[in-house]
Order: sequence, then structure tokens, then C-alpha cells
Amino acid sequence: MIRSLKIYIYAIFIVIGSGFKLRKSKKLASQSSNQLNKEKIFAGPKMVSQKVIQKTKSDVHVYGQVKLPDEAVLFVANHQGLFDILVLIGYLGKPIGFIAKKETKKLPIVSTWMELIHCVFIDRSDRRQAVKAINQGIAHLKIGHSIVVFPEGTRSRGSNLNEFKSGSLRLATKAKVPIVPVAINGTYQMMEEDKGKIKPSTITMTITEPIYPSDYQDKKHGELAASIQTTIQETIRSQDTANLGKYEINEAIH
Repeated sequence: MIRSLKIYIYAIFIVIGSGFKLRKSKKLASQSSNQLNKEKIFAGPKMVSQKVIQKTKSDVHVYGQVKLPDEAVLFVANHQGLFDILVLIGYLGKPIGFIAKKETKKLPIVSTWMELIHCVFIDRSDRRQAVKAINQGIAHLKIGHSIVVFPEGTRSRGSNLNEFKSGSLRLATKAKVPIVPVAINGTYQMMEEDKGKIKPSTITMTITEPIYPSDYQDKKHGELAASIQTTIQETIRSQDTANLGKYEINEAIH
């Protein structure tokens, strides 16, 4: 538990230390929203995320970055644990914002960074505000800002996915942007598996084939959500099977 506390304290100091970059990024945001400025602004959260992940002594392996479209996309990811967000920000390879719970807006410094990378804060208990937030997300996508959604709605805390809700996919279908499923595996072992104690893990993040508007335009949202869930679940299962095979080989050698 002492180790976990040290990592929490380290994360707090790293966030506070990003204050100087935050001031520079706010100036950049007021000047222009071109790709170069987006990259410079995103460098702050990316640096913080990578340092915190490194502090946990976890390994991150990313596959499929060559599949990333140059345009804005809706990333649809499974949600194993709290560290999913840091892994995505730190290692996905593209500036992103999130559909985030309204409570995160209360976090000092963090919430300002989130606004700069075009996160959308949503109150799911207030239908009118939720619709407004979705429309804001659609607007962000239309002008070139990629967004990540977790359609499970809550952390699965394991490698088996909860049912994907289809509502968040309207962000893509309304903005007419590609959807990119992302399979994350191993983050639940960092904290959720051991009652909040932080420990190292081997994390894999796999970017699968983009689904373009021409591919999904004739599908119902529920059908599309089920198809994306299957893609992500099968990717995770194949990774688990491969890792089990490596373990059995190592056991046989030793």
C-alpha cells in the first residue's frame, strides 16, 4: 500500500509540475487550432500519462498504429480499469479527448488540460445536459478533434467485456467520421485486481481496422455496437491465448 501511495503522490506532483506547460498551452489554444498546435498542447497530458505509467513499472505494447486514419475519428475502447485513460493518452499516437463524467471537471489543473484537449463533460442523470454534451462532441469531431468513448459505461475490471451501449456511437454517425475499435488488455491488473493497490502489469493496446461511414451507414446502432464489441473481445481473447502459450513454453523450458 505504501508503494501505491508513493505513486499517487508522484502523480499529483507531476500534474502540479505541468502548470508551466499548461499556461503555454492555453496561449497556443487561443491562437490557432491547427494540427501542429494540437500536437504541442497534447504533449503535456501525454508526458504526464507516460511518466505515471512508467512509475508503476508497467510495460505498454501498442499494435496497429499504422491503421490510424489521418482525420478525426471516434475511438471506441473497452474499459478494464482506471489506467486505461493514461494508456490511451500516453501511447495511442494521436491527440484525443474523452467523453468524461462531470465530476472530473472539479479536478484542479486536470480539468483545464481536459478542456484544452477537447474533452466533453457529461451528466448522465440530466438528459438535457447529456444531449447537449453529445452535440458538443459531434461538433468537436466535425472540426477535426478525435474523441474516445467507453461504451461499457463502467469498468469491467477484467478481460471479459460488459455489454456495449450504442448511444455513444451517434457521435460518429452524426459527424460522419471513421470509428476505430481499440482493445486494451492488462490495465485491470494494475489496480482493480488487488483492491486498489497499484502494481506493475504488461499492457497491450491493439488498434483494429477502422470502420468508415460507407461501412456502417446501413447498420443500426445496436448492430454496430455488437459488432465492435465482438471485434474487441476476440482481440483480447487471442492475446490472452497467446500469452498463455508463452507461459506454458517457459514453464516447459524451466
